[in-house]
Amino acid sequence: MTPQTLRIATYNIRKAVGNDRRRDPARILRVIAEIGADIVLLQEADRRLPPRRPVFDAAEIRASTGLAPVDLAHGRISMGWHGNVILVAPGIEVEWVRLYDLPGLEPRGCAEVVLRRSGLRFRVVAVHLGLLRVSRREQLTAVLGFLGESDMPTLIAGDFNERSLSVGLGRLSRRFRILAGGPTYHARYPIFALDRIAVSAGFEPLGIHAHHSPEAALASDHLPLVADFNLA
Repeated sequence: MTPQTLRIATYNIRKAVGNDRRRDPARILRVIAEIGADIVLLQEADRRLPPRRPVFDAAEIRASTGLAPVDLAHGRISMGWHGNVILVAPGIEVEWVRLYDLPGLEPRGCAEVVLRRSGLRFRVVAVHLGLLRVSRREQLTAVLGFLGESDMPTLIAGDFNERSLSVGLGRLSRRFRILAGGPTYHARYPIFALDRIAVSAGFEPLGIHAHHSPEAALASDHLPLVADFNLA
Protein backbone atom coordinates (compact mmCIF):
# COMPACT_ATOMS: atom_id res chain seq x y z
CA MET A 1 0.00 0.00 0.00
CA THR A 2 1.30 3.47 -0.91
CA PRO A 3 2.65 5.43 2.09
CA GLN A 4 0.65 8.48 3.14
CA THR A 5 1.88 11.77 4.55
CA LEU A 6 0.28 12.96 7.76
CA ARG A 7 0.78 16.14 9.76
CA ILE A 8 -0.03 15.68 13.46
CA ALA A 9 0.12 18.32 16.18
CA THR A 10 -0.31 18.44 19.94
CA TYR A 11 -1.27 21.65 21.72
CA ASN A 12 -2.04 22.52 25.35
CA ILE A 13 -4.47 25.43 24.92
CA ARG A 14 -4.84 26.32 28.64
CA LYS A 15 -8.62 26.61 28.30
CA ALA A 16 -8.04 29.34 25.65
CA VAL A 17 -6.63 31.76 28.24
CA GLY A 18 -3.76 33.63 26.63
CA ASN A 19 -0.68 35.28 28.03
CA ASP A 20 -2.60 38.54 28.05
CA ARG A 21 -4.99 36.81 30.52
CA ARG A 22 -7.87 36.98 28.04
CA ARG A 23 -9.93 33.93 27.20
CA ASP A 24 -10.03 33.97 23.39
CA PRO A 25 -11.14 30.68 21.77
CA ALA A 26 -11.12 32.25 18.29
CA ARG A 27 -7.41 33.01 18.68
CA ILE A 28 -6.66 29.37 19.54
CA LEU A 29 -8.58 28.25 16.46
CA ARG A 30 -6.59 30.65 14.28
CA VAL A 31 -3.36 29.11 15.59
CA ILE A 32 -4.67 25.63 14.82
CA ALA A 33 -5.58 26.78 11.31
CA GLU A 34 -2.03 28.12 10.84
CA ILE A 35 -0.62 24.65 11.49
CA GLY A 36 -2.54 22.93 8.70
CA ALA A 37 -2.53 19.54 10.45
CA ASP A 38 -4.54 16.44 9.60
CA ILE A 39 -4.86 15.51 13.28
CA VAL A 40 -4.57 17.79 16.32
CA LEU A 41 -4.50 16.59 19.93
CA LEU A 42 -5.60 19.28 22.38
CA GLN A 43 -5.11 19.39 26.13
CA GLU A 44 -7.08 21.57 28.57
CA ALA A 45 -9.86 21.95 26.01
CA ASP A 46 -12.56 22.06 28.73
CA ARG A 47 -13.11 24.40 31.65
CA ARG A 48 -11.54 23.37 34.94
CA LEU A 49 -14.65 23.27 37.16
CA PRO A 50 -17.69 20.95 36.80
CA PRO A 51 -19.60 20.54 34.56
CA ARG A 52 -16.36 21.31 32.60
CA ARG A 53 -17.98 22.94 29.60
CA PRO A 54 -15.91 22.94 26.39
CA VAL A 55 -13.94 26.01 25.42
CA PHE A 56 -15.52 26.00 21.94
CA ASP A 57 -18.14 23.94 20.12
CA ALA A 58 -17.77 21.59 17.18
CA ALA A 59 -19.29 24.04 14.69
CA GLU A 60 -16.74 26.72 15.60
CA ILE A 61 -13.89 24.25 15.15
CA ARG A 62 -15.11 23.09 11.73
CA ALA A 63 -15.73 26.63 10.49
CA SER A 64 -12.31 27.94 11.55
CA THR A 65 -10.03 24.94 10.93
CA GLY A 66 -11.81 22.41 8.72
CA LEU A 67 -11.27 19.80 11.42
CA ALA A 68 -13.85 17.94 13.50
CA PRO A 69 -13.62 16.66 17.07
CA VAL A 70 -13.75 12.90 17.54
CA ASP A 71 -16.95 12.00 19.39
CA LEU A 72 -15.69 10.50 22.64
CA ALA A 73 -19.26 9.51 23.64
CA HIS A 74 -18.70 9.77 27.38
CA GLY A 75 -22.09 11.24 28.23
CA ARG A 76 -20.67 14.46 29.66
CA ILE A 77 -21.11 18.10 28.71
CA SER A 78 -17.37 18.44 28.16
CA MET A 79 -15.96 17.84 24.70
CA GLY A 80 -12.80 16.15 25.94
CA TRP A 81 -11.82 13.33 28.24
CA HIS A 82 -10.00 14.93 31.17
CA GLY A 83 -9.52 17.84 28.75
CA ASN A 84 -8.07 15.71 25.93
CA VAL A 85 -9.67 16.36 22.54
CA ILE A 86 -8.70 14.86 19.17
CA LEU A 87 -9.48 16.77 15.97
CA VAL A 88 -9.37 15.06 12.57
CA ALA A 89 -9.53 16.21 8.96
CA PRO A 90 -12.18 15.08 6.47
CA GLY A 91 -11.38 11.69 5.00
CA ILE A 92 -10.08 10.27 8.29
CA GLU A 93 -12.51 7.69 9.65
CA VAL A 94 -12.87 6.83 13.31
CA GLU A 95 -13.09 3.06 13.85
CA TRP A 96 -13.33 3.02 17.63
CA VAL A 97 -12.57 4.96 20.79
CA ARG A 98 -11.45 3.86 24.24
CA LEU A 99 -11.20 6.13 27.26
CA TYR A 100 -9.14 5.49 30.38
CA ASP A 101 -8.72 7.06 33.78
CA LEU A 102 -5.09 7.31 34.88
CA PRO A 103 -3.66 6.89 38.39
CA GLY A 104 -1.99 9.70 40.31
CA LEU A 105 -2.66 12.55 42.69
CA GLU A 106 -4.64 14.62 40.15
CA PRO A 107 -7.54 13.42 37.98
CA ARG A 108 -6.00 12.50 34.62
CA GLY A 109 -6.99 10.38 31.65
CA CYS A 110 -6.08 9.33 28.13
CA ALA A 111 -8.08 8.78 24.96
CA GLU A 112 -7.18 6.03 22.47
CA VAL A 113 -8.63 6.13 18.95
CA VAL A 114 -8.10 3.85 15.97
CA LEU A 115 -8.30 5.78 12.71
CA ARG A 116 -8.33 4.86 9.05
CA ARG A 117 -7.41 6.87 5.98
CA SER A 118 -7.43 5.40 2.47
CA GLY A 119 -7.27 1.88 3.85
CA LEU A 120 -4.42 2.48 6.31
CA ARG A 121 -5.23 1.87 9.99
CA PHE A 122 -3.31 3.53 12.80
CA ARG A 123 -3.76 4.42 16.45
CA VAL A 124 -3.51 7.79 18.18
CA VAL A 125 -3.37 8.21 21.95
CA ALA A 126 -3.94 11.61 23.61
CA VAL A 127 -2.47 12.20 27.06
CA HIS A 128 -1.88 14.97 29.59
CA LEU A 129 0.38 13.65 32.33
CA GLY A 130 0.50 14.88 35.92
CA LEU A 131 2.65 17.51 37.57
CA LEU A 132 4.46 15.03 39.85
CA ARG A 133 7.06 12.64 38.45
CA VAL A 134 5.85 9.77 40.60
CA SER A 135 2.38 10.22 39.07
CA ARG A 136 3.78 10.47 35.54
CA ARG A 137 5.61 7.17 35.96
CA GLU A 138 2.43 5.47 37.18
CA GLN A 139 0.46 7.01 34.33
CA LEU A 140 2.90 5.88 31.62
CA THR A 141 2.90 2.38 33.05
CA ALA A 142 -0.89 2.40 32.91
CA VAL A 143 -0.96 3.71 29.32
CA LEU A 144 1.47 1.04 28.14
CA GLY A 145 -0.66 -1.57 29.89
CA PHE A 146 -3.84 -0.31 28.22
CA LEU A 147 -2.22 -0.43 24.79
CA GLY A 148 -0.84 -3.94 25.19
CA GLU A 149 1.27 -5.58 22.51
CA SER A 150 0.27 -4.65 18.97
CA ASP A 151 1.93 -4.13 15.61
CA MET A 152 -0.54 -1.39 14.67
CA PRO A 153 1.27 1.90 13.96
CA THR A 154 0.75 3.94 17.14
CA LEU A 155 1.38 7.57 18.09
CA ILE A 156 1.20 8.93 21.64
CA ALA A 157 1.18 12.70 22.05
CA GLY A 158 0.31 15.40 24.51
CA ASP A 159 1.61 17.50 27.35
CA PHE A 160 3.95 15.08 29.15
CA ASN A 161 5.00 17.68 31.77
CA GLU A 162 8.43 16.06 31.73
CA ARG A 163 11.88 17.34 30.73
CA SER A 164 13.94 14.17 31.22
CA LEU A 165 13.80 11.50 28.52
CA SER A 166 15.81 8.99 30.56
CA VAL A 167 14.55 9.46 34.12
CA GLY A 168 10.99 10.57 33.51
CA LEU A 169 10.15 8.88 30.21
CA GLY A 170 12.49 5.88 30.23
CA ARG A 171 9.71 3.31 30.39
CA LEU A 172 8.06 4.84 27.31
CA SER A 173 11.30 5.06 25.32
CA ARG A 174 11.79 1.30 25.58
CA ARG A 175 8.82 0.76 23.26
CA PHE A 176 8.37 4.07 21.44
CA ARG A 177 10.61 6.55 19.70
CA ILE A 178 10.26 9.93 21.42
CA LEU A 179 10.85 12.68 18.90
CA ALA A 180 12.87 15.79 19.71
CA GLY A 181 10.91 18.85 18.64
CA GLY A 182 12.46 21.58 20.76
CA PRO A 183 11.06 23.61 23.65
CA THR A 184 7.36 24.46 23.72
CA TYR A 185 7.02 26.08 27.17
CA HIS A 186 6.74 28.93 28.04
CA ALA A 187 5.26 30.18 24.75
CA ARG A 188 6.75 33.65 25.10
CA TYR A 189 10.26 32.37 25.89
CA PRO A 190 10.26 28.59 25.31
CA ILE A 191 12.94 26.74 27.25
CA PHE A 192 11.30 23.43 28.28
CA ALA A 193 10.26 20.57 25.98
CA LEU A 194 7.15 19.54 27.91
CA ASP A 195 5.05 18.57 24.90
CA ARG A 196 6.00 15.29 23.22
CA ILE A 197 5.20 13.01 20.33
CA ALA A 198 6.21 9.34 20.54
CA VAL A 199 5.77 6.82 17.74
CA SER A 200 6.05 3.11 17.05
CA ALA A 201 7.12 1.44 13.83
CA GLY A 202 4.95 2.45 10.90
CA PHE A 203 5.33 6.18 11.55
CA GLU A 204 8.36 7.47 9.62
CA PRO A 205 9.20 10.98 10.89
CA LEU A 206 9.87 13.59 8.21
CA GLY A 207 10.31 16.54 10.56
CA ILE A 208 9.13 17.97 13.86
CA HIS A 209 9.09 21.52 15.23
CA ALA A 210 7.46 23.85 17.71
CA HIS A 211 5.10 26.16 15.85
CA HIS A 212 6.10 29.80 16.30
CA SER A 213 3.92 32.72 15.25
CA PRO A 214 2.84 36.01 16.83
CA GLU A 215 -0.55 34.57 17.77
CA ALA A 216 0.90 31.30 19.06
CA ALA A 217 3.17 33.25 21.41
CA LEU A 218 0.10 34.91 22.91
CA ALA A 219 -2.73 32.35 22.66
CA SER A 220 -1.56 29.88 25.36
CA ASP A 221 1.39 29.25 27.66
CA HIS A 222 2.42 26.32 25.40
CA LEU A 223 3.39 26.36 21.74
CA PRO A 224 1.96 23.68 19.47
CA LEU A 225 4.32 20.80 18.59
CA VAL A 226 3.96 19.73 14.96
CA ALA A 227 5.31 16.65 13.20
CA ASP A 228 5.12 15.30 9.65
CA PHE A 229 5.16 11.57 8.93
CA ASN A 230 5.05 8.99 6.24
CA LEU A 231 2.59 6.35 7.36
CA ALA A 232 2.90 2.89 5.86
